[in-house]
Amino acid sequence: MSTTHDNPLPLMKIFYGLTAVGFLIFITVAAVGNPARAWQAYLLNFLFFSAIAQGAVLFSALMHTVKARWSGPLSDVAESFAAFFPVSLVLFVILFLGQQHIFPWLHEDLHGKEVWLNVPFMFGRDLFGLCLLYGFGLAFLYHRLYFTLKERGASGPFGRWLLARWDQHPPDEKRLAGRMTVFGILYLLAFALVLSLVGYDLVMATDPHWYSTLFGAYTFVKAVFIGFGALIVLSSLLHLSSRNGYHVEENQFHDIGKLFFAFCLVWADFFYAQFVVIWYGNIPEETAYIIERTMAAPWNVLAWTVFIGCFLAPFLILLNRRIKTMPRAMTVICLAVMTGIWLEHYLLLGPSFHHHAQHIPLGWVEAAVAVGFFGLMAAAVTGYFKQFPELLQGKKINGLEAEGG
Repeated sequence: MSTTHDNPLPLMKIFYGLTAVGFLIFITVAAVGNPARAWQAYLLNFLFFSAIAQGAVLFSALMHTVKARWSGPLSDVAESFAAFFPVSLVLFVILFLGQQHIFPWLHEDLHGKEVWLNVPFMFGRDLFGLCLLYGFGLAFLYHRLYFTLKERGASGPFGRWLLARWDQHPPDEKRLAGRMTVFGILYLLAFALVLSLVGYDLVMATDPHWYSTLFGAYTFVKAVFIGFGALIVLSSLLHLSSRNGYHVEENQFHDIGKLFFAFCLVWADFFYAQFVVIWYGNIPEETAYIIERTMAAPWNVLAWTVFIGCFLAPFLILLNRRIKTMPRAMTVICLAVMTGIWLEHYLLLGPSFHHHAQHIPLGWVEAAVAVGFFGLMAAAVTGYFKQFPELLQGKKINGLEAEGG
């Protein structure tokens, strides 16, 4: 990542290279290979990486809203994921081009659901929702940066421009802090509503004859889970690096570790709740969706892999308090969980695209597109720290700060 002591250009070149390779493979497969598989891999990775950015930024908005002062350096890193918001919006617009390959219901009788499941209305409402979510997130970040940069100074190009603007037109700090709280709360509300909508439209609707009222909540809980995981990974890597002054205290690692552990339980609860509602509601016609993904071959193997990797293993390991204070160990655990959730996205989408599959159709195309998306996110986050290198100097904010409101 970018620091005041380390030139970020080599890293940026690597990330841009990963992006180029991933998207070159995507374009090639989509044009002359298997376009359906290419676009389905695109959808999978769009959902996964967008959820990481959305969930990570939620950490800062949540910590500010509840006035949690312990989160200082972690919030600084969490906010860097907002740099992916404009990229995610562009990626969503591009998704429109692959509509024939990612919406199986385009070729089915929807039995009256045509009013809701039509492409213009779906893309319109989802685009509006994402614009709203990202707008609130960036507005919250803008207000928070005022207090951060006024205290620490700015050496990055965009940071200097912001400081100069604020120096020319000094804002009312108390009013600015109040607005920051409002935008933080609005982001939290939009997060739940918009991710629920995206979950219904882009995931659940791939099987238009099955629906679950819990699916929206399951979608945004999953985003919090992997967003916090990505925050722990990035904070750990920065903390362990000797090329910057970024530092996280042991008790702060423990606190974010406890939150990650808590959402491990919440995710598992919502994962299981899909079964419970069908059982106590005595609606056997709803069981086909669940059975296909958890009991029928070949998807049952993937379901057990997800369950063990995202819940059983991290649950047993994170019962140990000491583990949650060890950045290296937490990095491994969080990466394993995030990989499991990536597979879980595929578990939800795959059976709708590959009926009667004899083996799990997961391979190098999906992995290559994932590499491209990772390169985009890494470049966006690194570019953010290039603009605001002071965030990695380990300096605490005093006075009227983001947490103080």
